[in-house]
Formats: sequence, C-alpha cells, structure tokens
Amino acid sequence: MAEAWWAVARSEEVTSAKPINVDIGEQPIVLWRDHQGVAHALEDRCPHRRAPLSLGCVLGNGMIQCGYHGWTYEGKTGHLKDIPNLKSEAKFPALYRAIPFGVAESGGFVRVCLDAKAPAPEPATATMPLAGTANVALDHEHYIAALFDDPSLVLSIRGVRFTPYLLAELAEQNGKLVLERSCQWAGLHWPSPFSSDFPITLRISADPVTGECDLLLRDDGFNPLLSATLAPVPAARGVTQMRWRAKLENTRPGISAKLMGVGAPFAVHSTIDGAALRVLKPSASIHAVTLRNEINARSAQVSAA
Repeated sequence: MAEAWWAVARSEEVTSAKPINVDIGEQPIVLWRDHQGVAHALEDRCPHRRAPLSLGCVLGNGMIQCGYHGWTYEGKTGHLKDIPNLKSEAKFPALYRAIPFGVAESGGFVRVCLDAKAPAPEPATATMPLAGTANVALDHEHYIAALFDDPSLVLSIRGVRFTPYLLAELAEQNGKLVLERSCQWAGLHWPSPFSSDFPITLRISADPVTGECDLLLRDDGFNPLLSATLAPVPAARGVTQMRWRAKLENTRPGISAKLMGVGAPFAVHSTIDGAALRVLKPSASIHAVTLRNEINARSAQVSAA
C-alpha cells in the first residue's frame, strides 16, 4: 500500500482554483496545482488544529493556506511557510509540517504514493478523451472481484452484452491479472435469443496491488473497438473512488460497432445492484487472491535481492 501509486484524480479535476479532497484508504489527501500547473499532495489535515486543508485556498504563490487560522504550507515538502502576524520563519517549529506525498501525472491521471520518496511510475503515452468519476459504496476488494465476475454490475459499454463465458481464465501475465471474457452484441438473436456465437471479447488487465485496469474490447478479427482505464482507489468508510478514461476507436468494422458512437459509448456505474451482487458466485475472481499473493511475493524477492 505505502509504495503503490494510486490514480486518485483525473488531471482536469486538479486545479489552482480550489484544492480538492481524496482518500487512499483511511488517509485523507488534499490535491491542488500551483500556478505553474504542477500538482501537489499533502495530508488533508492542518498540523495546527487538524482542520482539513482542502477547505482552505490556493494562494497566488501556489502554496496552500488553511481556512481556519491561515497557516500556509509549501506543496513539495509540506513545510510551514507563513503564520498570519508572525513573519519570521525561524520561529516555525519543524513539528508544524503537513505530511507530503509523492505525485506523478500522466495519461490524464494524477497519481499519488504515500511514500514521498518512491520512484515515479512509467508515464502513460496518451490521454483518452472520455472520462468520469464515481464514488461507489462497495469496498475496493469486492469491487475488483465484481469486475472480474460480472462487468455489467460496475460498467456498461453501449450495445455490448457481457456473457458468463470466459475466453481465457484469470491468469498472471507480465505481473498483471489478466482475463478475457466472451461478449455479444445486445439485442435479440435470430432465430433464438440464445447463441453460441461470441463476436466480441473484453480483455481486462489489472494491477495486482491497486486494481487499476486496462480494458480492451475487440471484435473477432482482433480489431480494437474501445479502450479504457479504470482506476479504483479504496476510500474511507468502505467506499471505492473510481476514476476512468476511455477511447472509442475511429475505425470499427460492422454496423453494431459503428452504433457504439451514438450517445455515450462507455459508463461506470455509481451504484451497484445489491440483490444481483449478493447472489453473484465467485468465478473468475476465485483465483485472484492466490495469483496476487504469488506476484507480490516475487516482487518482494526481487526487491530484497
């Protein structure tokens, strides 16, 4: 958890106009940009009276000021820089410092690591144009399991019906948890509503620690139709914060694929059908814990060596 990089916000959500609050587990975090556009992250608690810094403001010098008593902090280190009516920095005890966190931005996401000295992750090469945010009343582990077992509970792709049939079981590939699900175009099938034909597949590749997922929808000719990145982050009180970005390919063979561009092609649900979730049997996710532990154990051995 401490060394993981979590996509806690979309780039456009973080501005210099007003700080925002996010969580990583029970750790509250304040995010903002200075006036050079650089994103900063500190613990969302003023060391003075523990007021949330996210209720304060961003000053003209790019520092964040607590809204309670006006204490001002520098973004990169969290050092206290100003107290109203007390201008000598020599009087500022080292104790009065907001905890800083690591920040990295790429691919339209702002990622935060609780270890400020952790090396930055590999940057993404492109930013997908479609995007959204949802806060879901389901804990992080069960959210990822629901995505593996029945994607329709957590997301929808226009014109696509997810089937219970897997083209490839959940397995480890290059340090990720990967599965591929058979899908069909929604609507009636002639002459029967049942069909053994699966003209499209959904590939899910998930980070074993954060659960950040790359999704790829392809047709039976392996033509990419839609790509998406889902960034679930555990938050306070068992909530999962979900940020996502997606891209619909311009070239999509077939009428059904072309119709994906009519309206919103991709959406993440802000609520989950509790009745359907309760009776959902673990299928793909049944191997997730074992695979995750194996991957993390290998990573720990590499780090120790």
